[in-house]
Amino acid sequence: MSRGRNMLKLLNSMIRFRGMRFMRYINWWHLGKTSLLVGFLFFFCEVLIYYLVLLQCTWPQIQTNTKHSTVKAMLLADVHLLGPRFGHWFDKLRREWQMYRTFQTAMTLHNPQVVFILGDIFDEGHQCNEVQFNNYVKRFHSVFSVPENTKLHVVIGNHDIGFHYGISPQLKDRFERSFNTSSVELLTINNNIFVLVNSMALHGDNCFLCKPAEDKLKDISEMLRCAKNGGAGNNCKKYKSLPPYSPPIFLQHFPLYRPSDSHCKEPDSAPSQIINEPFREFWDCLARGSSNKVLDYLEPRAVFTGHTHHGCFTIHREHIPEWTLPSFSWRNKNDPSFVLAVFAPDAFLVSKCYMPKESTVIHLYMIGGFIILMWIYFSRNRYFKGTFYKEK
Repeated sequence: MSRGRNMLKLLNSMIRFRGMRFMRYINWWHLGKTSLLVGFLFFFCEVLIYYLVLLQCTWPQIQTNTKHSTVKAMLLADVHLLGPRFGHWFDKLRREWQMYRTFQTAMTLHNPQVVFILGDIFDEGHQCNEVQFNNYVKRFHSVFSVPENTKLHVVIGNHDIGFHYGISPQLKDRFERSFNTSSVELLTINNNIFVLVNSMALHGDNCFLCKPAEDKLKDISEMLRCAKNGGAGNNCKKYKSLPPYSPPIFLQHFPLYRPSDSHCKEPDSAPSQIINEPFREFWDCLARGSSNKVLDYLEPRAVFTGHTHHGCFTIHREHIPEWTLPSFSWRNKNDPSFVLAVFAPDAFLVSKCYMPKESTVIHLYMIGGFIILMWIYFSRNRYFKGTFYKEK
């Protein structure tokens, strides 16, 4: 027993001795420089690259006679914050950091007056219980927090409350209450009119969701006609005040009806293997009849939509442009983007801002990691002459 104890003491002494020698002969200067290189690579790929890329995007400069009635708006779509069922923890961490870093960098560099998010804020919003949904809302406000001088408005998407036939009053009310929104909203910002609509409420079947939405759209249509005519008409007397008229900007989650994305020529349009696939009405886009009804009611000067996860530019009725925005999440798109738009009552311009490609970030990590490893390898003889030195 005593011999065993002596052997253990001897072994512990040797371990402590060799550990002290190891700590003594590490070249801390070289280790520090290596750590700085690794830290800089991480900082560049996770923070700095967002500033370098987003600095290339600027607000469009419009020519207008109403300079004091302009509004600078940032528009994005399909955030898809991952949920508790299908979202892996690392995927959540990575995607939310990427979106947080892009959004907050854009807030710092561009400082929009208003932000519109065009639906599908959540990936599993229609499948969550109350506790999970409340956590979802907290995560959203953590990632997409805005400064006090910026307004944030949200459009309802199918992943937020479900497709038309899967929506319950409870799901609808929960989302609208949490985000202070409704199925049809009219906003007037600096004399610019915006109409925000829940796409799933445009089925036209008089359901609990659709009937109130269509009635509200009819009322907005009548109010806009009264504003356009200067309040002339018997029905206009019921409106206590009318906004200065300008054709509205229409915002919703689904694209207006189109047969497919085959005409889309944007750099971030759908890949070739799916770009010619036919669209299904009420699933991939709004139905033809519902689209015509919206265009008849509102006569918008511009339309902004999401849902397809790919960019597209479409002209309706030969003069109404529609921008379909791609997903803001790298989980759905290697090259996400968002829009900076300047609106005035008599003019508007749109600028698309591309975010860092995920493939670019991965390649930077690979190249940077390889350079650091090569630097360690070729400088080892100078700085590391073995982990332990022989005693003279």
